[in-house]
Formats: sequence, C-alpha cells, structure tokens
Amino acid sequence: MFWKNKRVLVTGGTGFIGSFVVEKLVKRGASVSVLDTLRDGKIKNIGYLKDAVRFIKGNCADMDTARKACKDQDVVMNLAAHVGGIEYNRFHQATMLRENLEIAAIMIEAARLEEVERYLVVSSACIYPRNAKIPTPETEGFLDEPEPTNGGYGWAKRVAEKLGMYYAQEYGMKIGIVRPYNAYGPRDHFDPASSHVIPALIKKAVEAKQSNSSALEVWGTGTASREFLYVEDAAKAIALATLKYDKSDPVNIGSGMEISIKDLIEKIVSIVGFKGQIVWDKSKPDGQPRRCLDTSRAEKEFGFKAQTDFTLGLQKTIDWYLSKNIHSDN
Repeated sequence: MFWKNKRVLVTGGTGFIGSFVVEKLVKRGASVSVLDTLRDGKIKNIGYLKDAVRFIKGNCADMDTARKACKDQDVVMNLAAHVGGIEYNRFHQATMLRENLEIAAIMIEAARLEEVERYLVVSSACIYPRNAKIPTPETEGFLDEPEPTNGGYGWAKRVAEKLGMYYAQEYGMKIGIVRPYNAYGPRDHFDPASSHVIPALIKKAVEAKQSNSSALEVWGTGTASREFLYVEDAAKAIALATLKYDKSDPVNIGSGMEISIKDLIEKIVSIVGFKGQIVWDKSKPDGQPRRCLDTSRAEKEFGFKAQTDFTLGLQKTIDWYLSKNIHSDN
C-alpha cells in the first residue's frame, strides 16, 4: 500500500522505460506526475493515461521547471536521460556528458530544495570499465575509465551516482541508486542514428526480409557479449528499488543472462524468418568485450529477479515493431 495516493514525479515518464514505470505506479494507486519534453505536444506511449496522470512539458535541466515539477511531491524518480547507441555515443561524447550532467545536477537539487521525501537516481551499467570482472559487481563502478565508446555518458552517470551519495550524506535525503542494464522490449527506439543493439538488429532483419535481401550486414565481429533486461522487468525493479531501497549504495539491475552478438542476431533472424547470409562488418567497433552483471544485491536487498524468458521477450518486441509498421523512427 506504499504507493496508494503517494505523489510521485517520474522524469522521462513518456519514454521507453519510464512509460512502463508510470503504468505500474498508476495501477498501484499513486498520484503520478510526468516531466518530459513532450515533443510536438504529443504524449508518447501512455497517451491513454492523460486523464490519470499530470503531464508537465519542460526541460529537466531547467531549474525553475524542475522545482515546479518537484513541488509537493513525495517521491521523485529521475529516469530522464539523453541516450543513444554505440555509434551515436562515440561521436557525441561532449553532448552526452554535458546534457546528462545537467539533468542529474538540476533534478536532485530541485528535489532537495522542495524537500522531496525520497529520490531515485537511475544510473547505467555503462559506467563500468572496458575489462570489468564478469559477472560485474557494483564495486567495479568507479574503477578506471568507463568503456571508451560510452565515455561521455558513462562519466555523466558516474557523477550522477556521486551526487546521490553526497546529497544523502550532506543533507540526509533518502536516495536510492540503481544501475539498469540494456533494456529492450515494446516502445524501444528504432531510429538507426540512436538505437541500441536489439532494436537496431530487429529493424535490419525485418527490412532485409521484406526486401528479399540475400545478406544482412551486422557491425563488429559478433564475439562481444551483452546482457539484456526486458523492459517490464526493468520497470518492476525500479519501482521495487524506490519502495524498498533508500541506501545511497548503487545496485545492479539486470537479468544475469549473457549472450554473444552472434547468437543474438541468429535468434532475431530465426524469429523474423530471414533466410539470407549474415555478413560481419569488422571495421565497426564491438564496444566492450563482455557485459554481464552480478545481480545478487538486488535480489538480496529488495527481492528482484528478472522473470521474462529472453526468447519470449524478443518475440514480443518484434511483434510490437511489426504491429506499428515502424521503418525509420518510433
């Protein structure tokens, strides 16, 4: 009953993960506000909740807007971020660092000034160094540099975590810090300029099948591995952490499942039905060699364990993509 009538602000609440978090909170009886840019005045993903949710159009990096949004809130969950895929991140390091730092610093200070009871810092597993221990424990989050292709974004999230730790220490705020890993699922971004690996590969596979192509080109060598978390599991973990975890000690949010990019694309083309050849463009980067999180702390601290079977999650994602007939940008 914690959420019943609780006043909760979710920044980035119309986005991919944020929209699922908002849905869960509304179902649990929370009084939800969403701060988002609402491009073109449209409420993406959760427009059907327009009568149940207070939508605030604005920039999370603007202090006046942030304070107005935080006013009279019991809980703030900061999911707002400027995100992109490996190629976008490589060539926009300064932008990723600056914009994500601004969001982190403004939102937590606004929450402090408005005396918000509980605050959640949503970080990222992109903070980990290139050759992190596998499975990666939370203690490796500040070792060396973040993986270079994610340098700007990784440093911004490291600083966001430090802000959470120091604000809890200096001001006595109840602050939780979570590090989700690659989420995937319906409502993901399929724009090739900024999408992550699963939506990028789904888009390529679907278009290759629809155009009867004989080959499908994939970046890298296929040897790199990744861990993926279905979006509804991610939203559940974020809500649980906000409810039960107010320690300013970061906790990994993941599935604990590791898969190579080669095996991933083979799963995707099998579901899509593409029968052609997979061609590897080895001139493109693999990024971090391996990624798989130690998720034992999340299970111990607030009882979270991912539930969605990976193949089923991929099928749901592909079905959603096909149902929306998306071929360039969602």
